[in-house]
Amino acid sequence: MSARLDLRGWSRALQPTLPDPDRLPQGLGPQVRAAAIATWRARMINEHGSAPVFEALAQQAAAAGLDATARELAGFAHEERHHGALCGAVVEALGGEAVATIEAPTPVPGHDEVAPIEALARNVISVCCMSETIAVALIDAERLQMPQGPLRTLLTAILADEVGHARAGWRLLASLCEGERPALDADARVRLWAYADVALEHQRAHQHAHLPLASRPPAAAAAWGLCDGASARTLCDDTIAHVIVPGLAARLGPAPR
Repeated sequence: MSARLDLRGWSRALQPTLPDPDRLPQGLGPQVRAAAIATWRARMINEHGSAPVFEALAQQAAAAGLDATARELAGFAHEERHHGALCGAVVEALGGEAVATIEAPTPVPGHDEVAPIEALARNVISVCCMSETIAVALIDAERLQMPQGPLRTLLTAILADEVGHARAGWRLLASLCEGERPALDADARVRLWAYADVALEHQRAHQHAHLPLASRPPAAAAAWGLCDGASARTLCDDTIAHVIVPGLAARLGPAPR
């Protein structure tokens, strides 16, 4: 079932002042503008769509008796909606409209076959420790390629929140594995590793699908947030190998052989 996402009212109040792509040489302006509008509209949809995910995690945390964590995750949902409006603001600034047709969100897995705290840990691993950690790497790399200006400032604000989301997940996972009687015992950690192996493959496939190899914009297009697909894929894979997997091992213990 589809619905209409309309962030024009919110986004128009947040519009950054952007350089004009039409000033690019060799007639690249219209091409870059169209690609940038499509890219930022897709980000608008993805960021706004992350809000119900964090709301579902907040409900799971509350069910597991972690009220403070539930409040923190609910706050993340508000931040993601704001990110959606910021991305829509870029669409508007480029001459597009912050509207889109969206599909009904996929329900967050309940993982009813395990205890509530382990179900929460699974989803936190997938959303915060994996997806948000990859987002931090990709956004930061994109931001650093941009010239100083309003768009880089906007992206820096989004990045700061995404860093907070990722860190909160890693922090929660560590707390559930600490102490003489951790909330996640040895058997639960083995199951979490089995889940993480599947989730990592899903993350890799999902990220690659949104980072097409055919995306090879001119270097100047970095000023509007367009990145090279192959380079972004490499960064995604390096983040999984050198940040996420070691991070899981530090908290869950070595991966079972």
